[in-house]
Amino acid sequence: QLQLVESGGGLVQAGDSLRLSCAASGRTLDTYTVGWFRQAPGKEREFVAGITYIGSNTDYADSVKGRFTISRDNAKNTVYLQMHSLKAEDTAVYSCAADRRLRLGLTPNAYTYWGPGTQVTVSS
Repeated sequence: QLQLVESGGGLVQAGDSLRLSCAASGRTLDTYTVGWFRQAPGKEREFVAGITYIGSNTDYADSVKGRFTISRDNAKNTVYLQMHSLKAEDTAVYSCAADRRLRLGLTPNAYTYWGPGTQVTVSS
């Protein structure tokens, strides 16, 4: 069974950067498409970024394009989310999710495996 654990969250100021990690165990991530989602208090979980396992194709939510970059290091069994120019509205619990789908899924129900999440708080 694939298990995912996120790390790298924290409290930062607006304009700062953070790098989140999604580390896998139990199975290798190289045959899974991975997505990052976030959920702010009182809001629904939303897609942030995703990366396929064939071709490493990526996609981003419009709100993070140009600021966030998703990447994968199959040797480390880890997917990263590099976040720059953070804004207060980026504050949320960030979770990674994985599925053996070929195409990126933009909704939570497209993914089978989930990590517990990591809190990102951006103060303005």
